[in-house]
Amino acid sequence: MAERLTISDVATYPRPGMDAPGLVGFSPDSSAVNWLHAEDGGLVRSLWRIDVESGERTVIAGPGADAPMSREEELLRERTRTRELGVSSYSWARDSNVPVLMIPGLIVRISVDGETLRDLPGSEGALTPTLSPDGTQLSFVRAGELFVLGVDGQSAPRQLTSGSEDGLTHGLADYIAQEEFGQLRGHWWSTDGRLAYLRVDERHVAPYPIIHQGGNEVDVETHRYPFAGDDNAHVSLRVVDLGSDDARELPLPDEDGYIVRVAWWPDGDGGQRLVAQWVDRQQKRLQLIAFQEGSPQVLIDERQEPWINVADDARGLKDGTFLWSSEATGFRHLSLRDFDGSEICRLTDGDWLVDGVIDVDEDSGRVYFTSTRGSALERRVERVSLNGGEIETLSEPGGLHGASLSRDGKWLTMLSSSLNSAPTITLVATDSRTDSVVRRTLYASDASAESLALNAPELRTFSAADGTTLYGALYRPETDGPHPLLVAVYGGPHAQTVLDAWGLTVDLRAQYLAQQGYLVLKLDNRGMAGRGLAFEAHLHRQMGTIEVDDQAAAVQQLADEGLADIERVGVYGWSYGGYMTVMSMLRRPDLFKVGVSGAPVSDWDGYDTGYTERYMGTPQNNAEGYREGSLLTHADKLRGQLLLIHGGVDENVHFRHTARLITALTAADRDYDLLMFPEERHMPRDQAGLEYQERRVARYFDRHLK
Repeated sequence: MAERLTISDVATYPRPGMDAPGLVGFSPDSSAVNWLHAEDGGLVRSLWRIDVESGERTVIAGPGADAPMSREEELLRERTRTRELGVSSYSWARDSNVPVLMIPGLIVRISVDGETLRDLPGSEGALTPTLSPDGTQLSFVRAGELFVLGVDGQSAPRQLTSGSEDGLTHGLADYIAQEEFGQLRGHWWSTDGRLAYLRVDERHVAPYPIIHQGGNEVDVETHRYPFAGDDNAHVSLRVVDLGSDDARELPLPDEDGYIVRVAWWPDGDGGQRLVAQWVDRQQKRLQLIAFQEGSPQVLIDERQEPWINVADDARGLKDGTFLWSSEATGFRHLSLRDFDGSEICRLTDGDWLVDGVIDVDEDSGRVYFTSTRGSALERRVERVSLNGGEIETLSEPGGLHGASLSRDGKWLTMLSSSLNSAPTITLVATDSRTDSVVRRTLYASDASAESLALNAPELRTFSAADGTTLYGALYRPETDGPHPLLVAVYGGPHAQTVLDAWGLTVDLRAQYLAQQGYLVLKLDNRGMAGRGLAFEAHLHRQMGTIEVDDQAAAVQQLADEGLADIERVGVYGWSYGGYMTVMSMLRRPDLFKVGVSGAPVSDWDGYDTGYTERYMGTPQNNAEGYREGSLLTHADKLRGQLLLIHGGVDENVHFRHTARLITALTAADRDYDLLMFPEERHMPRDQAGLEYQERRVARYFDRHLK
C-alpha cells in the first residue's frame, strides 16, 4: 500500500490484516486445526488442515472457480453479511466413528474417512445441508420440502414432508429468525434417527416485490416481509421419526411468538430430549421448553425489561444438567442448571458481561467463554469450573480475543488482535503440565500500522448529558486543530464499534479522511451493546433521540477542547448509521451541516417486526415514539447538505425507505442529493461501484465542508 491511502485502497476488501483465517475449528479427533483462508490475501477461500503435532499444512478443498449461486444462497449470504467466496463453510459429523466432512455448494461435496472429496448425487440445489451425528445421512431443503440422503450416494433422496407452496416451507427458518435472531437453519438431527424441523406458513403475509432494473432484463423477486405491527409468519415446531416417517407438531405457548433456538440435549439416561427457546411477540419473556415424548416442560421462564436479548450460550451436558446464561442481573452471566431448570450454582457474576460461550469441556468440568471482565473495550478468553469458583484468564492483556476448543479439551486456537496488532491465531495448550508446547503461532499477518503508514485511532472517553461515560475513537490529521470534524456513526442497538481491535485501525475510509485533513470521531452512544442492559435500554421506545444527544455532546466537547471546528461538522453512516446521519441533521441542524447517509430507515413502520418491536413496541402501542422517531416527521428541518445512498434491490432496508424520505423532502422543498446502485443489496459488493461510491463520498465532504 502507498504511504498515502488512495480511493482504491478504501474500497478494497478484505482490509489489510483482516484476511485472517475464518471458521477456525478442530477435526473431530482433535488432531488438526481446520480453517478457511485465501492464501493470496483475497476473498476466495480454501479449506485447510493444519496438523497439531507437526504443523504440516494441507489444502483439503478449493479455491476453484467461484461457482454461481442460487437466489436463496445469495440471500443467506446477506443474512450473514458474507463477502468471502470459494469455500464458504464446512462441517464434520459430530459422532461418527470415522471423520465425515461436508462442504455445501450447488452440489454438496462429501469426504468419508479421509477419502478425496466427491460430489454427492441427489444433493443438487440443497439448502442448509446438515450431516446426521453419525455421518451416514444428510438432511437438506429443496423446493420448500425436507429431504434426507445417504452420504454413500447409493440411493435417491427421501422426501420427508409435503404440501409446500409459495409462502409455505418445511425445514427452513423464516426471515425474522434468520435476520434478527441469527437462526439460519430450520432442521436439527437427534442421535437416534429423529429430525426436528420448522414449518413456516407466511401465506397471509403480503408479498413485497423487489424489481431488478439495472440489467438488460427485468427480474422481480418477492419476499414475505412482516412490517412492524403487522402479522408475523406462523411458525410451528415438528419432529419426524425416520424409522416410521411419523411426524407430530409440538405444543408451544403462542403461535405469535418466536422460536429462536432449537437443539437436542442429553437426557441423562443415554437418550436425548428436544429443547426450544421461545420468545413472546413483545420480546419480554423467554421460555426454555423441553419435550419428552412430545410433552412440554418449561425449564426456564424469564421475564425481562425492557427486552430479552437472545444468546447462543445454552449447552446440554451428558448428565442431563445444562449451562444457561441470563441478563437477570443486568449483565449476562452463566449458571449451571439441573435437569428441571433449577439453579445448581452461579458460575459468573459482576458488573461485566459474558460475551459468549466458547465451549464446555465436560471431562475437566470447565466452561470456556469470552468476557468484558477487563474492560468494555476488550474481550478476554476465560474459563471457570462447572462447580463455580475463581475465573482464570487465558488470553494476553488488552485487545480482542476469541477461541475454539478441541474436542478432547487439550487445545485452544486463540484469535487475537488489538489497535496496534493485526489478527494472529495461536495454538494454546489448555494444561501446560501435559504438553511442552504451551503456545504456538499458527497464523500472523505481516500487516502493521507502521508498515501501512497508519496511526491507530486514539481511544478516549466523553460524557453524556446524564454523566454516563461514553467511549470514542479519534482519527487525527497531521496538522494542528481546530479541524473540520466528521462523525462516523452507527448508533444502534446490538452493536459495539469502539474497541481495542485491529478492525478500527484499518477503517480505511476514516483513515483516508483523516489524511485529507478531517478529524474523524466514532462514538458508542447510550443504547449500544457491550455495557449491559441498562446502558442499552436508554433508547427503549424512543429511537433517534438519546443517540443524537450523545453524538452532539461529544462533538461539543471536541470543539470546547479546540480540536474540532464547530462550524464545519459532518456525519456519515450506513443502515442504522444512515438513519442516525439524517436524524442528526434534522434534530441538530445547527451542529451537523453535511451528511452522507447509506440505506437509512426513514420510518420504523417500514422495518421488520423482530427488530423494531423489540426496541420500539408496535406502531399501535407506541404511536408517539414512531412519529418522533421517523425521519419523515422532521424532514422540513433539513438545513444542510445531504447525500442519500441506497441499493435498488436492498431486501433488508428497502429502497422504499429512501423513496419515502425523498417524497417528504420534496414536499418540504428541501434539497438533497441521491446516489443509487440499482443492482446492489444492503451491503455493496461490486469493486468498481465501491470505488465510485468512495470518490463521491470524499468529494461531497470536500465540496461542502472544506
